[in-house]
Amino acid sequence: QVQLVESGGGLVQAGGSLRLACAASGLTFSSYAMAWFRQAPGKEREFVAAIYWDGGSTDYADSVKGRFTISRDNAKNTVYLQMNSLKPDDTADYYCAAAPNWGLLRSTIPIPRTYDNWGQGTQVTVSS
Repeated sequence: QVQLVESGGGLVQAGGSLRLACAASGLTFSSYAMAWFRQAPGKEREFVAAIYWDGGSTDYADSVKGRFTISRDNAKNTVYLQMNSLKPDDTADYYCAAAPNWGLLRSTIPIPRTYDNWGQGTQVTVSS
């Protein structure tokens, strides 16, 4: 049974930083692309960042480029999201997601239905 557990959320002032982590179990972690999505109240879930199985390729939403960095440690079955220069608009629940590398098209990376496995989310609140 695949399990993804997020941690690291919290309350931070605008301009501050947070580091989210997602610990994965029940899957061959190195065979999966990993992604972060977020969902603010009343809004649809939106793509934030993704990283391929070997960490060699990453994708970011335009809204977070230059501020957020996704990384992974395959030895620890963990993916991270370093969030710097946080803004109130970054306030949301952040979700970790996993999709098998095999057959994965880069064009589908930002689409939530690409991912079969999701964590429960961690809340991030950025105060102004």
